[in-house]
Amino acid sequence: MLNRRQMLQGMAAGAGATLGLSLLPERLLASSVSRGNPKRVIFFMQNQGFDPATCIPEGMKRSGSLAKVKLPEPIRALEPYKERLHIINGLHGLHTSPSHSAFFGALGGYRGGDGVPPSASTIDYELSNVLPQTLLPHLCIGMDSIENMTTKPTLATLSASGAGQPIFMHSNPNHLYQMLYGGISSGDIRRQHEARSNVLNQIEMLAAEKGQGLPPAEQQRYGQYVQGFEEVNGLRDRLDTVADHLRQFAPEVDSRYTRPEFETDWHDVLLDLGISALTSGITNTLTIGSGRGEIFGAWKGLGIEQQGHNLGHMEQPGNPIWIKIRQYNSRMLVRIMETLESVPEGSGTMMDHTLIVYTSNNADRQHTNGANWPVMLLGNFDGAFKTGCFTQLDGKRPINSLYTTLLRAAGQNCDRFNMDEKLAMKFDAGNGPIGELLV
Repeated sequence: MLNRRQMLQGMAAGAGATLGLSLLPERLLASSVSRGNPKRVIFFMQNQGFDPATCIPEGMKRSGSLAKVKLPEPIRALEPYKERLHIINGLHGLHTSPSHSAFFGALGGYRGGDGVPPSASTIDYELSNVLPQTLLPHLCIGMDSIENMTTKPTLATLSASGAGQPIFMHSNPNHLYQMLYGGISSGDIRRQHEARSNVLNQIEMLAAEKGQGLPPAEQQRYGQYVQGFEEVNGLRDRLDTVADHLRQFAPEVDSRYTRPEFETDWHDVLLDLGISALTSGITNTLTIGSGRGEIFGAWKGLGIEQQGHNLGHMEQPGNPIWIKIRQYNSRMLVRIMETLESVPEGSGTMMDHTLIVYTSNNADRQHTNGANWPVMLLGNFDGAFKTGCFTQLDGKRPINSLYTTLLRAAGQNCDRFNMDEKLAMKFDAGNGPIGELLV
């Protein structure tokens, strides 16, 4: 196997001069001596809730080892990886008002709602800033029905860079492939990439010119619009500087991209693109929204005819439909782990320095008050987290405390995430990270 650090040497050298002092070669490598081994975080958010009975081994009522228990059928694919698994029950999100979905509040730890803009940044974005800087700091992908992914190829409901600053998920794999690998492609993909690049460059210039004539009160808001085009065009230019490196990681484009039989074909290739962005080193933070943080979603490729909101009104434990969906999720998690495990990094593999956070934007179920918010962690984040165990908490600490724990493990000095003292007095019985989760 190729050593990832050796592969990234060429990438950093070629891109450093282009990107300027803000992205020095040692930062691109994300492996400088002062920062230790590179780390990465993956958030996998399933809509419609995550019933604890679908992940907690039968009869397990208190914290303990998973070594001698059998995982429930919905997550049975994770059985060979129990030593890397940590199941957490007893966090809450009462203050997020999840109901149909907490939307941005699921990863932000604040009150969310349908059509409500984010009130602060989300944990995935904050971690992307704390972890070593990369060419694409944060990638979000969203999985839904073919109809929704086609008509709305981008959608923002889960991630945000700040108050009123949503981050869009990519749901059309053809568009995402063009963004990541269009510069190294040929044929129609290359022609579409060049045409799109020319159009976006022109739009950026025109938008910048028009904005100069706006009243001062409007210029700031309009400037955010222009900045969006600058970021897209800048990312494309940065990726072009490392084209030779990217060729080693670009997935093969097949009929699933252009002629998907089911939406799960697009789900699968979107996952491939997300994994390739991680293994190539162009990002270290990936957010996956299955159902895209809303009440929709479809899995006809699994033999499930029911779609959308109706799925949320079904009991999950023992339900063959939800067993299929959760098993599909678990297989996706296994694909991520197996791929990262196959890539050497430092004295181990990429998976040794990775943490996967699996939960729902809906706490435990549809129409929930958020009193219980189950979470699964996979990986130990370079030895920071306990694994191979189940932890039952007392329901008095919010999901914000988990996010505080993640930031602490990433090296950020943080006692509370998106929760002031007044709110904490009502919703958090503790302070700082959750000690039961850390080594």
